[in-house]
Amino acid sequence: MNISIPEALKSWAEARVAEGSYSSTSDYVRDLVRRDRDYDRKLKALQAAIDEGLASGVSERDPFVYLDELRAGLRERGESADAARAQPPRRSRSA
Repeated sequence: MNISIPEALKSWAEARVAEGSYSSTSDYVRDLVRRDRDYDRKLKALQAAIDEGLASGVSERDPFVYLDELRAGLRERGESADAARAQPPRRSRSA
């Protein structure tokens, strides 16, 4: 595959190689293509999750109760060192 790019982009790629980040400009381009492919896959997975959430409808659960349950579960597993301290301000719960 041969590609043409503007001189400014060619210089940028060559500079990345010169600083030791990549072994060649081909290596740099391969990495960019891999990253783009991975980004696209993650974006599609995120969009699918969003679509699934939207299609599931509105939850009847109180979001504050749900967050409290999530935090409690994290604390039980010892995974909430930062999450437990960084609780958002509480709003009143109206029933």
